[in-house]
Amino acid sequence: METATLALFILILVTALVCDLSLVAALFAGLVLFIVYGLVKGFPLKEMLGMCASGVREARNILITFILIGMLTALWRACGTIPLIVAYASRLITPSLFLPMSFLLCSLLSVITGTAFGTAATIGVVCANIGIAMGISPALTGGAILAGSFVGDRCSPVSTSALLVAEITGTDIYSNIRGMVRTSVIPFLISIALYVVIGINLKADADSPDLYSLFLTEFSLNPVSIIPAVVIIALSLLRISVKRTMALSILSAIPIFLLTEGRSLSSLLPTIIFGFSAGDEVVGGMMDGGGIASMVRVGAIVAISSAYSGIFHRTGLLRSVKAGVRRLAERITLFGAMIVTSLFTGAVACNQTLSIMLTEEICHREDGDRNEFAILLENSAVVMAPLIPWSIAGAVPLASTGSPTGSIPFAFYLFLLPLVTLISAMRASRARG
Repeated sequence: METATLALFILILVTALVCDLSLVAALFAGLVLFIVYGLVKGFPLKEMLGMCASGVREARNILITFILIGMLTALWRACGTIPLIVAYASRLITPSLFLPMSFLLCSLLSVITGTAFGTAATIGVVCANIGIAMGISPALTGGAILAGSFVGDRCSPVSTSALLVAEITGTDIYSNIRGMVRTSVIPFLISIALYVVIGINLKADADSPDLYSLFLTEFSLNPVSIIPAVVIIALSLLRISVKRTMALSILSAIPIFLLTEGRSLSSLLPTIIFGFSAGDEVVGGMMDGGGIASMVRVGAIVAISSAYSGIFHRTGLLRSVKAGVRRLAERITLFGAMIVTSLFTGAVACNQTLSIMLTEEICHREDGDRNEFAILLENSAVVMAPLIPWSIAGAVPLASTGSPTGSIPFAFYLFLLPLVTLISAMRASRARG
């Protein structure tokens, strides 16, 4: 019965994908399916609902954090923080170093903002348009943008995926970040080298556009606008709690919003809730977004997926799958099994969040090192979800930058990080025995 239930769940998700239906609705249908499974197994409805509630309660901290992230990303746009960074960063792009600079700039902004989608929709769009103007292959440009966008999505203190991993593994996000940085140095440097080698052989037709003048139509581009980003970086280095760090960054942005940018007090709450909307259409295409409303969908996915977790724990629905993964881990190491699991969950779930949660549920071991497992989860499910062509993790950044699916093979960092980690795991396994 377990196999039939999981097969039907996969069918629901695939149908939603093929028919372009709401993923949240499909996940809710899956929740109903799992509740029915529990009822058939003899669990009372009240107990099944209690399982769902217990799973959601475990995710309440991350759901609160999502609200803060929505507020933060809206105010960073409205008070000019992101426009200032993008305007000055775009001046660093030169024809001969276009690809490595695109990768580095997207990496920088994604670390500051913690969002791959937001990075792709801002500096990613800038890089994509510059690449088109220079006559550089959109596939190459898209690969550099996609890879860079997930550098910070993986290891920023305000990243929803990093916060989610810390929450579900019961680990400290700052300790995780140190481990993530340590394991990513080699893949990061190799990626830069590959983009440099490819870039020096490209012939460019034009220089980068003047975004500074364009953004001046909507923002003051006053240097004080960088303060909210500095607050995030400084307090993160001091290891202040993530929620407090984000709250202080939000508070530092409000005076800039009102005084430096001259926006009205009456527009503050709508901006926080619904996101920033620029008056200029061209600027809006790059800068609109953020807000609490932008986090509703991902929050719903996490809440429903957390309800799954409560059911899985109590009913043993994934017991046979876990046993199979454990046998696979004995042959190709735990991380090798996590790579296989991540590819499967990413392909089925079609999004990063559910892939992370399912991979953790299937591969988690009670007797394992939680900190090490958190890093392995970051180096597998988090970065492999965007490699699935039909997953929104990669499809949305590519679509927002107008890049083709053929960009994925050039997102070197996303391939190299799991590969280098797997080689390291296999070496350690051979050394042990």
